[in-house]
Amino acid sequence: MSQKRAAVIIPHCNGWEILDNCLRSLKSSGDGGFAVYLVDNGSTDASPQRARQAHPWIEIIPAGSNLGFAAGCNLGIRSTQEEFVVLLNNDTEVTPGWLEELIRIMDSDSTIAAAQPKIRWLKNREMLDYAGGAGGLLDIYGYPFCRGRLFETLEPDLGQYDHSPADIFWASGSASIFRRSALQQSGLLDEDFFMHMEEIDLCWRLHLLGYRVVAAPRACVFHLSGGSLPSGRYLKMYLNHRNSLLMLLKNYSLKTLCWIWPIRMALEMASLAKALASKNWAWARAIVAANCWIMEHPYKIMDRRRKAQRLRRLSDHEVMKMMYPGSIAWQYFVGGRTRASQLETRRQGV
Repeated sequence: MSQKRAAVIIPHCNGWEILDNCLRSLKSSGDGGFAVYLVDNGSTDASPQRARQAHPWIEIIPAGSNLGFAAGCNLGIRSTQEEFVVLLNNDTEVTPGWLEELIRIMDSDSTIAAAQPKIRWLKNREMLDYAGGAGGLLDIYGYPFCRGRLFETLEPDLGQYDHSPADIFWASGSASIFRRSALQQSGLLDEDFFMHMEEIDLCWRLHLLGYRVVAAPRACVFHLSGGSLPSGRYLKMYLNHRNSLLMLLKNYSLKTLCWIWPIRMALEMASLAKALASKNWAWARAIVAANCWIMEHPYKIMDRRRKAQRLRRLSDHEVMKMMYPGSIAWQYFVGGRTRASQLETRRQGV
């Protein structure tokens, strides 16, 4: 690739060693068709300055403060103009040819708005990563999972999801490529999400426009899942519950919400009961706080909803064909299914 077709945008807030590892892997990946933009989300450890000295080929975009993942990425997207946008976490390590493969897939079909490489766990390189695995999926009640991860259960990568390209519902913000022209239609990441699930919401809007999102297993990236916000933290649980609810309210039609929402509320109550029974007070508090936020912001939600619904070219019936048609919580906790490949689903490629 002789021209720089992709802007690799890395939101960053502190942590020199993980950032240096990421940039070193980018330099040695063999791809020449990208420019790297480091969005400095208010770092206080001088790591952006060290990165600029050690890697003078990168550009730094100062945010001035910690804007969060969504707003930081948006700043990077708005500050660049390349044909493709690549969102890449600072705690990733790319492999040779990863971006060439992603661009090849994007070039193969103009209806593909986003593609995700296979993401393996940096701590155990044989395992698929929590935040993306071999491609993101969603059940109709708004619970995300991956080809390679259901809840906290990870799978080793044995090539079981190597269909290429397979349609998925969402591409991980940890490492994925997006078509800029599609983002200009859908809008960027919703900054109300701050972090977690903003990429799922974005992909949902791309689906409403009629675009495809695909997995690209021949491209591989390693990711230190939980590096920015470890599992079990109150904030992570709060954002996961709140953002999942917000995503449903934004993107479903009113007709669909009339039957989806009561079931989702029942699942929320079941989660709260489980949290209380296990004396997981942080989880219980997160569930209550997430639902309170939803009730306290009706006007903000309605505004976001109107913007999303204006994009609609596909019906809920068509979009839901790309989702898991039941509850993965039921399948996992009651049915004992711990792998995406064990789920009976209408979707192709799972």
